[in-house]
Amino acid sequence: MSTVIKDIQTITTQPSGSRLIIVKIITSDPGLHGVGCATFTQRFNAVHTAIEKHLKPFLIGRDVSKIEEIWQMSMVNSYWRNGPVLNNAISGVDQALWDIKGKQANMPVYQLLGGKCREAAAVYGHAGGGTPQAVADDVQNFSEQGYHYIRVQMGGYGGHESQARKPEGSPDGAYFDPRAYMRSTLKMLEHVRSEIGDQVELLHDIHERLQPIDAVKFAKDVERFNLFFLEDPLAPEDLEWFEHIRQQCCTPIAMGELFNNPREWQPLIEGKLIDFIRMHISQMGGITPARSVALFANMYGLRTAWHGPGDTSPVGHAANLHLDLWAPNFGVQEWCRFSELVYEMFPGTPEVRNGYMYPNKQPGLGIDVNEELAAEYPCQDTVEHWTQTRLPDGSPARP
Repeated sequence: MSTVIKDIQTITTQPSGSRLIIVKIITSDPGLHGVGCATFTQRFNAVHTAIEKHLKPFLIGRDVSKIEEIWQMSMVNSYWRNGPVLNNAISGVDQALWDIKGKQANMPVYQLLGGKCREAAAVYGHAGGGTPQAVADDVQNFSEQGYHYIRVQMGGYGGHESQARKPEGSPDGAYFDPRAYMRSTLKMLEHVRSEIGDQVELLHDIHERLQPIDAVKFAKDVERFNLFFLEDPLAPEDLEWFEHIRQQCCTPIAMGELFNNPREWQPLIEGKLIDFIRMHISQMGGITPARSVALFANMYGLRTAWHGPGDTSPVGHAANLHLDLWAPNFGVQEWCRFSELVYEMFPGTPEVRNGYMYPNKQPGLGIDVNEELAAEYPCQDTVEHWTQTRLPDGSPARP
């Protein structure tokens, strides 16, 4: 007799700044359940509704072993597809089903994918500060903790907020000056390199904030600093410009955290126009599509660098880790460094030691959620400020 989905629960919690969404699938086998990440922190209520009102009634009673069939049918059952709300909802189910399959087999998920290519995954941390020296000091701090890969930002994405030039009567928002950001970041990178040398691998995130022609120039300008990669130089709407970056310089490019449609990453991989794929696993629909994309990218010599910020839940980080351990073309993994509260709330959260993320020996994803503790930190409805990004004249801009 097959094991089927008996119930689907949606757990929302906010132990720190990000609102997290966890899917828990209860099976017909007593005591057997799985968890998955469905975190879309800016629209958590929409994802919650998609799971509870649409996916849950559609999936109750289905055989948990049919992961691929369930993913495919869930994607097309709404007719319209490849959107962030639906993809995150499906991802939560997908990851939970992989977790269940691992528990049934008494194996970690990386074994189901094909086994380990490495014992641990190299991670990068986020160094920052308000001045070039402050950034250099933070880089040194990460280096002393064993991190070999370190992302450097000064004043957050786009640099320090600048409202000095805005017209009278302009609305509030997260103002920034793209040209000033470019100048200050180049000075920062030059200073950090002079302070720490070339033994540490540096990364930087543009966060899609530049006009395409400025992104091309910036990628050329940072070439001399020998970055491990330059992240998100262009928005998904500007994919054709990647060819210009490739023609102009050899700065390695990472892209993908905003992608949710396969037609966004396919041409970049086939054209060898980027070097690292870094989609948000729940944004693209879970482990099932991520596995396929990793294999597709491997055929073209591209490496993985999955999105791993604080608004990827610990369950999502566990999913990233299993993909990292298996993928023959793994590059590096983003890591946000969770608090002790999060480790208590999500027992089995991956641990990082000396710059490497290690798995535990538990079957499935190796992680669970303390629902009672999670309930003590309910999600707060807020209007995001940092995504209300504006240019110096007050014009709305991409965040």
